Amino acid sequence: MTAHFVEVIPEFQHDDAVRRLMVASTTANVEAIIALLAHKIAESDITVPPAAAEYARRFAQHGLSLEGLLRAYRIGHNMFTRWGLAALAEVTTSGPQLADAGNHLVLRTDVYIDRVAESLVEIYESERRRWDSRTDAARIAQLRIVLDNESLSTRSAQDLIDVALDGWHIGAVAWVDDTTGDPVASLQAARRVLADSLGRTVETVVVDDVTLWAWVTSPARAAVDVEALGRKLAAVSPIRVTLGSPACGLAGFRQTHREALRARAVVQAAPAAHGRVVRFDDVAVAALLTDHPTVLRAWVRRVLGDLAEDDEGTARLRQTVRALLTCGGSYTAAAALLHVHKNTVHYRVQRAEELRGLPIAEGRLDVEVALLVCELLGPRVLSAGPRRPD
Repeated sequence: MTAHFVEVIPEFQHDDAVRRLMVASTTANVEAIIALLAHKIAESDITVPPAAAEYARRFAQHGLSLEGLLRAYRIGHNMFTRWGLAALAEVTTSGPQLADAGNHLVLRTDVYIDRVAESLVEIYESERRRWDSRTDAARIAQLRIVLDNESLSTRSAQDLIDVALDGWHIGAVAWVDDTTGDPVASLQAARRVLADSLGRTVETVVVDDVTLWAWVTSPARAAVDVEALGRKLAAVSPIRVTLGSPACGLAGFRQTHREALRARAVVQAAPAAHGRVVRFDDVAVAALLTDHPTVLRAWVRRVLGDLAEDDEGTARLRQTVRALLTCGGSYTAAAALLHVHKNTVHYRVQRAEELRGLPIAEGRLDVEVALLVCELLGPRVLSAGPRRPD
């Protein structure tokens, strides 16, 4: 259902964080409708699921149209009704029984959609008013024009956002990793840390309740001390940051921002595999492959076979194979890198080849890329499987 939304509704082309919220919202609505059909829940007791309410607020914060949101509910309602009627036809051949059940399905889902849509309009419009009253609102709109309008000249862009665009830029995306505290305070703390740590001109803007965009601008190509920035962020707030590569001019201003967004998608797919601050260049391969997760997952499985299973033992085998390939096929060097005995490396590689069903050397480039993707994206591309001996 969510894949269809993305395909037919332009407003649903979200980044990874909002996409996950969209999935949570859709899931919560479907579960609520099923509960409504299964139990005698009064119309007055129908409420908007929390995930759906938060998604509507995020929709408003990003300046997306209310019509796009409501269209998704109409499409989803239609899809659910068709699925439900088809399922009923499979379990009963009685005409009257099928008619009664189908009528119940249609009426109850109509009631749910009407009640929830009415509440969503209020939630969206309230959040839109709140967001428009913020001092950052106009700034966000200006930046989006510069980022999205490729026909805009450098001079026009500079006049619009009052930022020198002929120098070098490093784009950053910061977001609250733990929303149990005060996300607004966390973002403000991140704002201060970025400005204090980078020691250059820093343009920052809060784009929603949990996300901040930033650009470091300088006359010459600059670098960021990732470890130092990570330590300072850890000391003040639960914030993660991704950085684009240094780039020059208006095109570079856009490109480094897009790279930071892509790097964030990688980090959010497997947070435990990454530090507090991550550069695009360190995750570029995975970042460039995240647009088609289903295709990527299938490809990883095809290349690695059972070596792509998501369990601790198989992860150790993948780590060993990566070490061996990194060391140019030297078992001695791989053993030293992993701090294990050389025979252990031999055994693990043998087990890995058994799981894969092919020698590691066959299709080596594909194997190396697939192993890197597994390390960077983790469960997003791995298959659930039993724990295996290493």
